[in-house]
Amino acid sequence: MKARTLLTPLYFPALMALAVAPLMPGEFSAPSRTFLFTYQVTLKNLPVGAKRVRVWIPSAATDANQTVTLKKVSGPVPLHATRETPFDNHILYGEMLHPTASPAEFTLEYLVTRREYSRGDYDHLLKESQGAESAPPSLAAYLAPDRLVPTDGRIKTLADENTRGKQGTVEKVRALYDFVFNTVRYDKSGTGWGRGDSLWVCDSKHGNCTDFHSLFISLARAEGIPARFEIGFPVPTGTEGTIPGYHCWAEFYAKGVGWVPVDISEAWKDPRKHNYFFGTLDANRVQFTVGRDLTLQPKQDGPPLNYFIYPYVEVDGKEFEGVEKKFTYREVPAAGRGRLGAAR
Repeated sequence: MKARTLLTPLYFPALMALAVAPLMPGEFSAPSRTFLFTYQVTLKNLPVGAKRVRVWIPSAATDANQTVTLKKVSGPVPLHATRETPFDNHILYGEMLHPTASPAEFTLEYLVTRREYSRGDYDHLLKESQGAESAPPSLAAYLAPDRLVPTDGRIKTLADENTRGKQGTVEKVRALYDFVFNTVRYDKSGTGWGRGDSLWVCDSKHGNCTDFHSLFISLARAEGIPARFEIGFPVPTGTEGTIPGYHCWAEFYAKGVGWVPVDISEAWKDPRKHNYFFGTLDANRVQFTVGRDLTLQPKQDGPPLNYFIYPYVEVDGKEFEGVEKKFTYREVPAAGRGRLGAAR
């Protein structure tokens, strides 16, 4: 199929002692950075005689922490902008009827300015928060369990044990953050990691960013503290290169402060950043979607997605796994930003 340019309307050992010097936001990250981010999708070996191929691709969007411009979209069919509910995730959706050629390739190119995001350090958050008052009704979705993120049983027992004697949201969440940091190790060996299954992490005590933050979210919600899952891509600090896969983090809600970010898996990789990543996110990332157990728009025929960062494809109502993905970035020097212009 000939591509054409399209624009759319759019892981429990005893806790180890922490001896981490306090860090100021910004010590490990430039305040902001601008880069081109390319998201490439290739559908290979589409079944002969397929009648309908449906493609959903998550789309990055501008928010308080990043400015995103979709510069270019190319593919065999137009991609139309839709929104998932209830988390308001942005999606690009397309259909191919009776495809006659394979592979089919889609390329999305974004211009992104990502800013360091900080709500302050632990002492500041403790001062500004107003304790453990009930969350607003609008945050109910961030208190409920997800399919792999329970809030009862073993999880509730762990949450209660680790917050005993703590007062208010920030004290309790910091205790849970430290528990996950000291209990789970970043290790992608074997199988089972990467699904964000909180109970699996309790048993295995290792995993990737999804596993760290799923356990954290389970524990926070078990204590009545709203917490949400966010996912995107890490952007290395070099000038250009390939990104091997996604990265995720979490936020919790503290009354009097709002949403507060944490990145426990990144802190685990460099313990100097243990304090930094409680309340601050660096600029070396781009966010795409929020939430778990997602029903897309238009609705997919398969079950809700565990999380949504890679393209989801169905062929004649069944999930298609012949999808190749490639993600690249290129830093944009300040002098060259103006020449990139607006979306075209």
